[in-house]
Amino acid sequence: MDQRVSHAAAPVELSMRLLGRISASVNGREIRLTGRHAQALLALLALQPRPRSREAIATDLWPDADGSSSAALRQALWLVRGAISAAGTDPDAVVEADQDSIGLRACLNLDLDAGRFERLVRGQPAEPEAALLLYRGDLAEGLCHECFASDRERLSDAYEDALAMAAQDRLDCGDPAGARTAAEQLLARDGLREEAHETLIRVYGATGSRSQVHRQFRRLREVLEREIGVEPLPETIAAYRTALAETVERSRLSAASAVFATRRGLAAFAGRT
Repeated sequence: MDQRVSHAAAPVELSMRLLGRISASVNGREIRLTGRHAQALLALLALQPRPRSREAIATDLWPDADGSSSAALRQALWLVRGAISAAGTDPDAVVEADQDSIGLRACLNLDLDAGRFERLVRGQPAEPEAALLLYRGDLAEGLCHECFASDRERLSDAYEDALAMAAQDRLDCGDPAGARTAAEQLLARDGLREEAHETLIRVYGATGSRSQVHRQFRRLREVLEREIGVEPLPETIAAYRTALAETVERSRLSAASAVFATRRGLAAFAGRT
């Protein structure tokens, strides 16, 4: 029995994973895309599903290919259609193509991880932890096509925002280890994110030493001065001073506890002699 469905039947479900390594499925069955041209074409159609001219799509994907881009587009489209057909679905139920334009069917149920990720980060309220679970890597990793650059940068910025929010939320919920992890991941991507430095300062104030607090603040001052010639924000300086005071108080209490324990031990020893 032919498992393919007509585009006149119930809408087809296309699921695309563009964050990190590209993968796709149609009606729950994997679409095995052969070659980067086919991956790039289907990724571009998922990001811009409305029908667009073949010339515009070819220019987006291969801006320096001159006349050969139309042939590359035909080959990529053939591969995409073949992969959809091999997954048991009529390619005409997914891709709308004629001599002039290519797009995704308007009735298609499209599940795009990049779209869900961005809604989780930008929503009110935001859901940074759920967003971080979706972000397996930058958009369309492995594809060097310039047409993905602006979307990749926007989503990368959103990922860094999610890390910043998660670090703050974890610290506020009493999870300094989780806050530290998120802050360090953020600084590995962008050392100028002052809120990540502030989170680490607060973490060290709550669980670390005075030298750790001071070292993190010094790193922040150095990177800000070197890169943009400014001082830390007043709220960061206030957090630094508070964190220093916390470490000093914790050291004082620890010393007092040690003295008390020593005296109690001496008293117990004296009582036995």
